[in-house]
Amino acid sequence: GGGAAPGRRFPWLLALAWIALCLAAARPQQLGEPVQPPLEGRELMLALDLSGSMQEPDMVLGGRPVDRLTAAKAVLADFLDRRRGDHVGLLVFGRRAYVLAPLTRDHATVRQQLADSVVGLAGQETAIGDAIGLAVKRLRPGSADGGRDDSSTRDRVLVLLTDGVNTAGLLDPLKAAGLAADAGVRVHTIAFGGDGTLSIFGFQIPRGGEQIDEETLQAIAAETGGMFFRARDTAELAGIYAEIDRLEPVELPGVAVRPRLERYHWPLALAFGLGLLSLGLGLWRRA
Repeated sequence: GGGAAPGRRFPWLLALAWIALCLAAARPQQLGEPVQPPLEGRELMLALDLSGSMQEPDMVLGGRPVDRLTAAKAVLADFLDRRRGDHVGLLVFGRRAYVLAPLTRDHATVRQQLADSVVGLAGQETAIGDAIGLAVKRLRPGSADGGRDDSSTRDRVLVLLTDGVNTAGLLDPLKAAGLAADAGVRVHTIAFGGDGTLSIFGFQIPRGGEQIDEETLQAIAAETGGMFFRARDTAELAGIYAEIDRLEPVELPGVAVRPRLERYHWPLALAFGLGLLSLGLGLWRRA
């Protein structure tokens, strides 16, 4: 009887090992935590004119007269609230063009930089071409959130708002539009400003001032596959950004999925352990 096989001495161990092995062969699985696919947003650069004419008080906001920049800030802040999932950047231009907020998903930072913008921050003139050129440079793939490669598959869009004519800068606006088209950057242009009147106590008083170069803005949009818009008041501007929101939608995420986690290794390890235990006990009893 001393030379009996371990399985004969401890049949229950081998039975348990066999059951565990069968469980492992059935490939038990466990559902993991739900995983929400990420929002498929865009690389979106906002370009805002801060030239001297943006301080003209020919807009109305909340029933009171305000300057153009104040009205534009209010509309842009509302627009930002609807762009969840986008990498958004803020560029301002006057005599020169500057990036105040690089492309980021941290919209609170972009909103703060927008709120802190003041007329004349970038100079009193208007460098539309330089603004487009700088935006194209910042919208290159890999420029968002520290140069992540997934930006290469995103749509790249520039929304440029101005109330004047290109009067400064090194780059011609139409040449800049060609660079944007070559880089696959769509440019939507917005001509913003009243009709040359100043509201005083509800009366519209004609005034002189710089006209908006609508023809060039139209050509820029056409060259890059974008749209040209004309806003003469705050309500029209809000409607334009709502239309851009429709033209450049943020792709909604798909249905959340729960990954299946393989758990066959647990019963397999148990079967292996029970087999070793049966063998060990058999050897020990023989000794």
